[in-house]
Amino acid sequence: MLESLDAQSVRVVPLGGLGEIGMNCLAIEQSDGILVVDCGTTFPNDDWGIDVLRPDFSYLTEQANRVVGVVLTHGHEDHIGAIPYLLSELDVPVWGPSHALGLVKRRLLEHDFDLDAVDLRLTEPKQPFTVGPFRVEPVRVAHSIVDATALAIHTRAGVIVHTGDFDFDPDPPDGDPTDEQRLAAPE
Repeated sequence: MLESLDAQSVRVVPLGGLGEIGMNCLAIEQSDGILVVDCGTTFPNDDWGIDVLRPDFSYLTEQANRVVGVVLTHGHEDHIGAIPYLLSELDVPVWGPSHALGLVKRRLLEHDFDLDAVDLRLTEPKQPFTVGPFRVEPVRVAHSIVDATALAIHTRAGVIVHTGDFDFDPDPPDGDPTDEQRLAAPE
């Protein structure tokens, strides 16, 4: 078990996606809460009878009462695919862009979730919201999927900018380029 955090400290715990492609899942922890950013899957490179790989959620389930929610950056499987597995272990709200939440609903239905029992909350770029002790502002980024966002996550130790996946395409498929000005100055 890790030592407890003082009131001004932040711990960043990669649960997946570090040093690999896929399975993006990050826990950002303060003394009074844990925020999860993205919750994705990946697919095995071999044929061992495993269809999907997901992050190990034991860090979160061992502290279930401290997990305040999940925020999604966009709707690719490597960022949303493990949501049904996490929500089968934790009852927490999930925030995300419209397109990502639509895809999450499809995944939840595939896993026999009652959508009325799941707390899904829409995010919009430049519209900050609060998740437990964290203030989160989605920032528009261009990517190969619509509604992609970076996140400016305000913690007691400062702002963490989680870029999600992005590019600087001036003419992306959905017409909304990366908000470079906002990324340059998260307050």
